[in-house]
Amino acid sequence: MVDIKLLNYLETYLTENRLKRFNQVLSQRTKYFTVATEDVYQLHNTSAVMRSCDVFGIQELSIIEEQNVKSIDREIAMGAQKWVDLNRFHSAKECIVSMKQQGYQIVATTPHTNDCNLQEFDISKKACFFFGRETEGLSQEVLDAADSFLKIPMVGFTESLNISVSAAIILQDVTSKLRSSNIDWKLTQEEINEKKLDWIKKTIHSYDKIVERFYSSN
Repeated sequence: MVDIKLLNYLETYLTENRLKRFNQVLSQRTKYFTVATEDVYQLHNTSAVMRSCDVFGIQELSIIEEQNVKSIDREIAMGAQKWVDLNRFHSAKECIVSMKQQGYQIVATTPHTNDCNLQEFDISKKACFFFGRETEGLSQEVLDAADSFLKIPMVGFTESLNISVSAAIILQDVTSKLRSSNIDWKLTQEEINEKKLDWIKKTIHSYDKIVERFYSSN
């Protein structure tokens, strides 16, 4: 539980524009949809997916690192690593179990005999969109656990898109539909408070000293 008095005090260390921006962004953040990437080879692809999550208001990104373990490319992520929560998993199974426990349906973004075109995707259920490796795609483990299969309609000779491009297209589409719906997709007030406190901690200098000073004087 966030100490509201502390939060209000810390807000005074932000400029008016920064505080307004925090509030605006948080009002559009969601955990209703989330994203998972599985053993992506190219560092810039994961970083670009994280950037798309930030742009389209997705608060959490899960990275499965069963074979490839890398850090986020800060230059390509363009600061998104400060604003998007990153969850790391050592296996696809671990990630799938976690997502299901949180009530997410597993959506495999891959061509499949039972796949659904993007424009037909049902947004009425919480969903975690899984994106696979650049060449092999998603593992059989993810495909076997998937509740649905999603594809982007294509009319050219090329049969696939770069993972970061696919993520951007899908997230733009599903979040636009979500914001036009009556679904309760926003963060709770407690989640907003927790995230604002986290962002403030990453923004202001001497955070620990300021907090210590607040509690010593109260």
